[in-house]
Amino acid sequence: MDIRSRLRSTLDNTAARHDHILAHLRAAGLGALADLGFRCLDNDIRDPVIVTGFAATRTHKLTPGQKAANRVLAIGRAPVEHGFAHLKNWRILTKLRTDPGRATHLLRALLVLANLEVNR
Repeated sequence: MDIRSRLRSTLDNTAARHDHILAHLRAAGLGALADLGFRCLDNDIRDPVIVTGFAATRTHKLTPGQKAANRVLAIGRAPVEHGFAHLKNWRILTKLRTDPGRATHLLRALLVLANLEVNR
């Protein structure tokens, strides 16, 4: 199974666990801002690597502080989400036929160019 079909058919949390995303981020000394699909992936309260927002339920409403934290998180994630949306619209990822490890540098460059073009 190639990586594109695996990513389409696998939930975010499962794919992150399978690819050991937490270990790679810790080893590199990096962190990540993530959506609610990644909740409960990183249970280290003292030194979290993956920061997710707060989720409201019918019985648990968000406090004003939690709502503010969600807004700050959304502002940080917005440029990346917009960049990936443009890559999807341009269908660049469907034409990519290379090793995923090599594709990382290409995708980073494309995201920078996409953000420059959009913010022009």
